[in-house]
This record gives sequence, structure tokens and C-alpha cells, in this order.
Amino acid sequence: MLQGTVESVVAGAVNSEVTLRLASGVAVYAIITNESVMALGLAPGKVASALIKSSWVILTSADEKIVTSARNRLCGVVSRIEKGMVNTEVILDLGFNASFVAMITNESQNLLKYSVGSPACALVKASHVILAVEE
Repeated sequence: MLQGTVESVVAGAVNSEVTLRLASGVAVYAIITNESVMALGLAPGKVASALIKSSWVILTSADEKIVTSARNRLCGVVSRIEKGMVNTEVILDLGFNASFVAMITNESQNLLKYSVGSPACALVKASHVILAVEE
């Protein structure tokens, strides 16, 4: 879970784009329904958390020079790797006491060869970001 402060809410016909600014200064973009914006009381200055399922993440090397349609690019350093029977869990330290978990296939891990200390970036579509607030 990544906590930050809502920086902006841009409403569309049925969806809104919410920009959440993390303590590190990195922006996390979420596309959610206008109904959700109202139900959560999202407005600039409100504290919120971004929830992202680990299997929705695409990992790339930090020096990868690609342009994608994924709106979010969260970069850090691999702090832990847990290999399972089918998948490998890769934990990125994003700094500012924030970490991020990505689930990749073992085949991808064998190809990309992430290790503790490797710089890496997580790519996440804005529509895959779930926002939450405390009651």
C-alpha cells in the first residue's frame, strides 16, 4: 500500500483521473469512477492510499528506455526475492519507507536475473490502481 496526498482530481464523463503524490515526490495516477471519487471524498489535500495487486505489475530494468501506455512508473531497488514453484515475488524498496511488491513468473526471473540490489521499475496502468481512505 502506497500512502500519499491527493494532488488533483480531473473529472470526465464517467471516470476521473486522480493524482496521488507520495512522500518521495513520485506521482501515482489512478482512473476510478466519479461515483468512487464522491464516495471516498477525494479532493486535493486528502490523504489516500494506492492499492495495486502484485500480479498487475510489469517489472523492467531501471535503465530500460521504453515508452508504454502504463501511466505509473515506480522505480526502486530490489530488496528481497522469494521464488516459488511457479512465480517469483520481487520486493522493491522505493525509499521513504515505501516498498512495492511485484509478482513475475519464474521464467521471467530466470531471463531478467533480478537480484537484491538491482535497480528496477514497476509499470502499472492507472486503471489498475485502487484508492482507499480511512474512515
